[in-house]
Amino acid sequence: MPAFPHLFRVVSFAACLTAGLGWSGAVLAEKADRNQPLNAEADSLRYDDARQVSVFTGNVVITKGTILIRGAVVEVRQDPQGNQFGTVTAGPAAPAFFRQKRDGVDEFIEGTGQRIEYDSRADTVRFIGNAVMKRFKGTQLSDETTGSVIVYNNTTDVFTVDGGSANRTASNPTGRVRAMLSPVPKEAAPGSAPPPAPTPPATLRPSPQIEEGRQ
Repeated sequence: MPAFPHLFRVVSFAACLTAGLGWSGAVLAEKADRNQPLNAEADSLRYDDARQVSVFTGNVVITKGTILIRGAVVEVRQDPQGNQFGTVTAGPAAPAFFRQKRDGVDEFIEGTGQRIEYDSRADTVRFIGNAVMKRFKGTQLSDETTGSVIVYNNTTDVFTVDGGSANRTASNPTGRVRAMLSPVPKEAAPGSAPPPAPTPPATLRPSPQIEEGRQ
């Protein structure tokens, strides 16, 4: 029994794959995103050329390749090597939001939090405060994890989740991490017969005795 039952850490995404969760190690987030230009819309912008810092405020929407970011305030900093670092802050009406397509498949990583930190150099995303991370297959929700802090590494497909007192809510008073992970359907062996088609539901007809009784 761990000494801290309120804290749960998923140490390796790859280990989860072996357990049959279906997050293929060869299927990573879109690698080209880090080299794509950043486009932003906001109510206002303050730009500091000396520090290479842009602060967008008010209904901010940012796109960078397949990445979509939304928040009340977004601060973007760029280092001399061209790496970009973003901090997204939630507003009173909605949490900060991040979404990115996974490479080679019709799957998306989507997450929310009170604050989101994006690091293009390390290719990581950190969801902080009431953090939720989801994986969608197309438009269908496949997996969902909640915690106090979730850190997702796009390069290695490893994520960690912290619980604890900061994750306590009315529906989760202990603050423990919660996860919903869908199993991967088994593939049929080569040359094996396809599974039988489901039996169609029986067609209901009125009973003759009931019909006669009504006359």
